[in-house]
Amino acid sequence: MRLVDSHCHLNDSQFDADRDAVIARAQAAGVGHMMVIDAPEFAEPYPFLYATIGVHPHEASKATEATYDRMRNFAGNPKVLAVGEIGLDYHYDFSPRDVQHQVFARQLAFASEIRKPVVIHTREAWDDTLAAVAEAGGLPHGGIMHCFTGDAAQARQALDMGFHLAFGGVLTFPKAESVREAARITPDDRLLVETDCPYLAPVPFRGKRNEPAFVAETARRLAAVRGTSVESIAEATTRNFERLCLRGGSSNG
Repeated sequence: MRLVDSHCHLNDSQFDADRDAVIARAQAAGVGHMMVIDAPEFAEPYPFLYATIGVHPHEASKATEATYDRMRNFAGNPKVLAVGEIGLDYHYDFSPRDVQHQVFARQLAFASEIRKPVVIHTREAWDDTLAAVAEAGGLPHGGIMHCFTGDAAQARQALDMGFHLAFGGVLTFPKAESVREAARITPDDRLLVETDCPYLAPVPFRGKRNEPAFVAETARRLAAVRGTSVESIAEATTRNFERLCLRGGSSNG
């Protein structure tokens, strides 16, 4: 069984004490590739790690021209597969909303320019996030709704725009039936799995530090939700990641 963790933060300080062991456990669990968020320098030495570049909405107010210069310098690096995680977060408002919108719009344009998919973070800003993507011209090179926690109606909206939906540990939470319904109606060729580690560990590890090996638990639950085998889920989600990110394709053309 070959899996991909399409969204992780292996460069987080929570892994400093045992990162090599965490990576070894992931490989033992069948995780062949891991995409580390905004960490091209970190991913460089590892043949099985890839990266994104981007400014999280929490950090939008800290973005400077030097930030965009760095992104541009890494844009051609073969390790860099996407622009993300970018978007809008109205839950914490760590950056003013108008600044979040400006930075988001600029990065959507940048992703289109360098012909890479986007990885979207949205929290309590669903309508504005989709509107911003539409205003930027949609998803010419595809996109991922990271850590999708919406319902079936929101899933259909995102799918209609051309997004892939990445399901993480929340899918396994007892009260997340609306997320499971969204997972049921997502086409096979739009599914991805992720951990968002070290956050949001799936059941039975909920409350503990998450790590890439645990993506197997999410894949198992996704298989049960969809009435299929975990091997089929692993095959589909790996194929989707490779098509969208490694080969630059997208379901919406």
